[in-house]
Amino acid sequence: MPKRVVPEERRRRRRPTRSGLVLSETLIVEAALRLLREHGSAGLTARRLGLALDCDPSTLYRYFRGMDELTLAIGDALIGRAMHGWRPAGQWQDDLRAVGLRIHTAYLSHPQAAVLTASRVSGRGCELAADEAVLDVLRTAGFPLPEAVRVYHAFIDTTLAFAALDAATLALPSAARRADEDMWQSTYARLPAATHPRLAEAAPLLATRMVTSAYPTALDMLLTSAGSSLTASSAPSSPSGRPDDGAVGGRP
Repeated sequence: MPKRVVPEERRRRRRPTRSGLVLSETLIVEAALRLLREHGSAGLTARRLGLALDCDPSTLYRYFRGMDELTLAIGDALIGRAMHGWRPAGQWQDDLRAVGLRIHTAYLSHPQAAVLTASRVSGRGCELAADEAVLDVLRTAGFPLPEAVRVYHAFIDTTLAFAALDAATLALPSAARRADEDMWQSTYARLPAATHPRLAEAAPLLATRMVTSAYPTALDMLLTSAGSSLTASSAPSSPSGRPDDGAVGGRP
């Protein structure tokens, strides 16, 4: 006789735990974020989660098939927090700048979780909604589909790459992070111009800039480049197939 399939919602715990909590995906993700903040990725285990939620660790598998699925849910939750309350204003560069900065900020608010999830693709609701929003901004702005996908790819990967890089710095032990930051003063600023002329002249500026994130600058450069490509793609063409005189990319 075939084994009876129990619907997922019936497998999930409805009775409160010993401490009075009624478990949910959201509650488990929140507890996981706390564990990551306090103990790093090595501290995120079913056993620790069970202790934090006052439940048997096996109960968690009614909500997530394993710790990897929980990891994907954590990443999706960070994107959801970033996009909460965002609405497009109709200026595509400003809209994408706002989305990028929101995602970067959300990840940096949970650096250990960001390091764990920034490289993952969850396919969950918040991630899909964010991707749909970015593509809609680009297509509404007039980007041809191939160019919209190219810019979307660069935008998403640049945002998540900087989120991972900057989060990894924040996740370092404080002594290691201070040592890295001090290196710009203790070593770079003392290099002689005779052997390292370019570093020597740039040292004061490097000491100021290199302890901050380059993401806002990289984001503006990306959006400026995307704007140029949009202008070029929308320029009217002459019968020869080249842009009319005076158009971007045309000959004088």
